[in-house]
Amino acid sequence: MERFNYIKILSNEIYKGDFVHGKRTNNPTYYENVVEPLISKELWEECQVQKKRNSRNYKRDKDYLFLQKLKCPKCQRILGGNATRKENGNVYYYYQCHDCKITIREKDIEKEFDNFIEDIQEYDAVVNQTLLPMIQTKLENPKEKLIKELKKQQQKQERIRKAYVNGSFTIKEYDEEKEIVDKTISSIETKIRNCEVCNELKFTPEDILIKRDIDYINKIVYPKEHEENTYVWEDYSRKEKADLIMRYVDNVELEYYRDNQVRIGEVNFRESICKPCNDLYDAGYLDKKDYAILGCVGTKLRFSEYLPIEKVSEIVFTLRQFYNVGYFEATYYYDNKVMFFNDYQNRNIVRIFPIEDYKKMDKIDRIQLGVIYIGNDEKCLLDNEEEVFTTIPERTNCRVYELDEETKNKKLESIEKAKQLREKILNRDDKVSQEQR
Repeated sequence: MERFNYIKILSNEIYKGDFVHGKRTNNPTYYENVVEPLISKELWEECQVQKKRNSRNYKRDKDYLFLQKLKCPKCQRILGGNATRKENGNVYYYYQCHDCKITIREKDIEKEFDNFIEDIQEYDAVVNQTLLPMIQTKLENPKEKLIKELKKQQQKQERIRKAYVNGSFTIKEYDEEKEIVDKTISSIETKIRNCEVCNELKFTPEDILIKRDIDYINKIVYPKEHEENTYVWEDYSRKEKADLIMRYVDNVELEYYRDNQVRIGEVNFRESICKPCNDLYDAGYLDKKDYAILGCVGTKLRFSEYLPIEKVSEIVFTLRQFYNVGYFEATYYYDNKVMFFNDYQNRNIVRIFPIEDYKKMDKIDRIQLGVIYIGNDEKCLLDNEEEVFTTIPERTNCRVYELDEETKNKKLESIEKAKQLREKILNRDDKVSQEQR
């Protein structure tokens, strides 16, 4: 007999001859001796006691952030975890390699790991916690199953009513059973309504980029409110931190530096996270941060890959539903690794991206870049400022032309129309600038 079958016998009362109706509700009904038992009641109860003992024995009472993740800087074996509790109640975590006699404090590794965790956490929050669950709900489309289940519960509701009318139920039994079914029906109806809403949602990769743009602007314009609405690494419990690292990190390679101190050499992420991240970035729908010198100040800027000007325009006009974002273009000189910004002191750069597909160029000496920015004194355009933290603007289709298959093959005409569209969003910024003067 398979282990799974043993677990079923140990957990289900039916194997000792009893039945529990509504086991997952607040008011389950217990029926004894309804079928022939497979095991005695005494043995079944003894098994429950032993199960509890076993669970206590195997339960881990400490959450190691990097359990089975850290590699020894000498032998490359996975380090084991250890923890000590001091008299003041504080727990201190360590990782050790018994062969190489190395002990590393967890807090030292976590301090360095902060440099790696920010982007993972942002991706996790935007994609896995916000967009993907809604997309998944839409793709799975459980509405039909829910409608069938709703009909079953409604039929059950009618059977309960008839049983009461026929005298099979007392009024108390009828009320209890009816309450259980009514709650189930109400829950199913709520899920059906949610499915109907999800069916109207049209989430795309652009929404991920727009959401990240909005979050970045929120951080600039409303830093205090952004902090209050953002669940940062410091807010995570130890278990949540450990779960996040377990999901995304394959292993962490450590290395020695001065005075035999140990630091993080390389963080190797799971393929399941690397591939979708890289695919989104290569397609232009996910940004990455990189160091740059703006004026005389070193800073980190957000960069994304090439998107057609139609997509760029669509994103800019979508963002303008929430914020009066600006757009300008600049030239990046590839050999000198430099580009020039005007009036950067009064402009907060939101994101930089190429507006020509440089990967298809035979020779790269300069690349035209698009820049989305927000002015220093800008505020959100919504009446309710809180909505910028909880919603995404509806996508705006700002394309003023539509190309058929023949037109798409005419290079000159396509370039001219792309130029007109680019001038549209640039001229809009010039008009705003003149009005402000």
